[in-house]
Amino acid sequence: MRYDVFFAGYGGQGVLLAGNLLSYAAIREGKNVSFFPAYGVEKRGGAAMCTVVIADGDTGSPVVGHPSVAVILNQLSWDKYADKVKQGGSCLVNSSLVNLAGLSLDGRELLAIPMNQIAIDLGDVRMVNMVACGAYAAASGALQLDSLKEALKDALPERNHKLIPANIQAIEAGAAAVFSARKA
Repeated sequence: MRYDVFFAGYGGQGVLLAGNLLSYAAIREGKNVSFFPAYGVEKRGGAAMCTVVIADGDTGSPVVGHPSVAVILNQLSWDKYADKVKQGGSCLVNSSLVNLAGLSLDGRELLAIPMNQIAIDLGDVRMVNMVACGAYAAASGALQLDSLKEALKDALPERNHKLIPANIQAIEAGAAAVFSARKA
């Protein structure tokens, strides 16, 4: 078993925290994991991306040229990376910030999820990364939602542990959005 995911967005959306959370959840499940963050020089608003590879055996290189799953959080990332998703893979797109009118990915599943709107409805747009993590877990089957929830204790600094219940709601809402998107 081997899963790989590419997260892309802009600084401030919590892309790197999302990658950390997925990594800690995989470790909690006894899997091997590699996490490869990358970001622009800007403090906020610049490009942010990461890859996470989860496997029962060796993870191999953390560099993933054609991911099985991509989670795209903004328009620039869609324009730059969506076509890299391998045939038969999935692309989870933040339809709150990406205009998908008339767009498709031939041979790949396209799941439009209004991640920003879901986070706003839950009370804080900064939880878009947690919505994305829940959506990824539900869409890929790579991780159990309970593992993600437990891994929040590892990924978040202790001063932010009071936010864990809100983050759990966001993870659950992201997972539920995938089920709704697949029914549509």
